[in-house]
Amino acid sequence: MGAILGYHHIAYRCRDSEETRKFYEEFLGLELAEAMPIGTTATGRTAQVLHTFYRLADGSYLAFFEVPDSPFDFHDQHDFDLHLAMEVSMETLEAMLAKGRASGVETRGPSDHGVIKSIYFRDPNGYVIELTAKTPAHDAAMDPRTNGARAKLAAWQAAKAAR
Repeated sequence: MGAILGYHHIAYRCRDSEETRKFYEEFLGLELAEAMPIGTTATGRTAQVLHTFYRLADGSYLAFFEVPDSPFDFHDQHDFDLHLAMEVSMETLEAMLAKGRASGVETRGPSDHGVIKSIYFRDPNGYVIELTAKTPAHDAAMDPRTNGARAKLAAWQAAKAAR
């Protein structure tokens, strides 16, 4: 079995493909790489779907499905429920914070998490978008060989079971 190399794309539903494009392409600066109308699914079912892909600098994609004839419970997500975090430089983080505040997009932050600094936006679909820049402490803190990640998880599980 081979190693997973990375994400090709991560896909979410969207309310409106053009409204979504404006946020991801015009505001965040992700290029619209492809828009694929789907009229028939792989199983032969008739569909009215548009699948859009936005290219990130690492070659992966953030994708969306607009499915007008299929209900979907869109609501503003809480950070702990769902958020998309994308890495940027510290300079880009600062520039995007100013851009968000100036443009009227819901903008929060910056938050210093020790290993990363983050700002947050809400996209037109209600998803929380986090832009994050690594701090010098990041790589050491995220190293499972030295950070005790498994022990922390085991302690969490034990405390949860004791409640």
